[in-house]
Amino acid sequence: MRLSSRQIELQDSYSEIQDYYESEGWSDGLPIVPATEDLVVKMIEPSGLSPDIELGVIQPSNKIVTVEKVAINSVMAGCKPQYFPVVLAAVKAVLKDEFNVGGVQATTGGAACVVVVNGPIRDQIGIHSDAACFGPGFRANATIGRAVRLVIRNLGELIPGVMDKATLSTPGRFSFCFGENESRSPWESRQEELGYSKDTNMVTLLGIRGVYNVFDSSSSGKLALDTLVKSVVTEGFANYYQIGSGAQITLVLSPEHANEIAAEGLSKNDIKEFIFANARMPISRLKEKAHWSNRVWPESIDIDDDDTLVPITTCAEDIVVLVAGGDGRHSAWLAGWGVTRIVSELI
Repeated sequence: MRLSSRQIELQDSYSEIQDYYESEGWSDGLPIVPATEDLVVKMIEPSGLSPDIELGVIQPSNKIVTVEKVAINSVMAGCKPQYFPVVLAAVKAVLKDEFNVGGVQATTGGAACVVVVNGPIRDQIGIHSDAACFGPGFRANATIGRAVRLVIRNLGELIPGVMDKATLSTPGRFSFCFGENESRSPWESRQEELGYSKDTNMVTLLGIRGVYNVFDSSSSGKLALDTLVKSVVTEGFANYYQIGSGAQITLVLSPEHANEIAAEGLSKNDIKEFIFANARMPISRLKEKAHWSNRVWPESIDIDDDDTLVPITTCAEDIVVLVAGGDGRHSAWLAGWGVTRIVSELI
């Protein structure tokens, strides 16, 4: 297999190699695996793909992203070759115009790219979807998410303080990847919602501002859902100001909450409709605060009427409901960034 990337000779010194990557701006601050030719070839070979296949153009650098370039960053991130198809699919999703990666990753809001994995490949390669799935401890989750972010950083040239203008940023920019916990979900999985079979492997990419954990120990699933909804009816929650530009939101329900809600007869669509109908803010609580100067609203929103209720999205379909995590009564909102769309790609 012939690679086209420029090769650099360095002394066989762990410290020197790490220092070199850091000095060139290719590191996320954590130690990297040196992308030697043999490791890059081993990353690509099982896929049967040619290294020079072009996946698309990444913004804002306007660089062409190839299989080889993705493989290099996957090696650096510590991926195993069996993870590579997931990374490739995630990068393809990142490159879609509607995801708007240049905007998502350059914003002062410091949005993170989240990789959600569905289908049999999730268990086959060890992508964790149960207890502590948002956190550290799982190589597939950690390295797949990291590889996607390194592609964004190194090929998109979204370097903090240069093109990446995040005020605070987020730890989610090191890595954020998890699987939907399909085995513990009472509902159809993400890929089934989109019209595919349960055996279909898929990645979904979210651009999010943050993770808002909500605890609820109600005896009723509907009461828990009500708590979850009321937790986001608050000033400063940016989704309310940017629904006109396509802002979406994702609710990740823990298995306990999900099964209790389902036992009371609610489907995923029912949950979306409930959120859309009830997660609304009056103009009086939004006016002259937070993102007021950057508000993007449909014409149907009457800003002169303080009692006008602004929904958290423009429609129920812009709300995504997933099931993930382990035991415990914690669920979470993944608040969407304003100018991006949630995208999916088959693996």
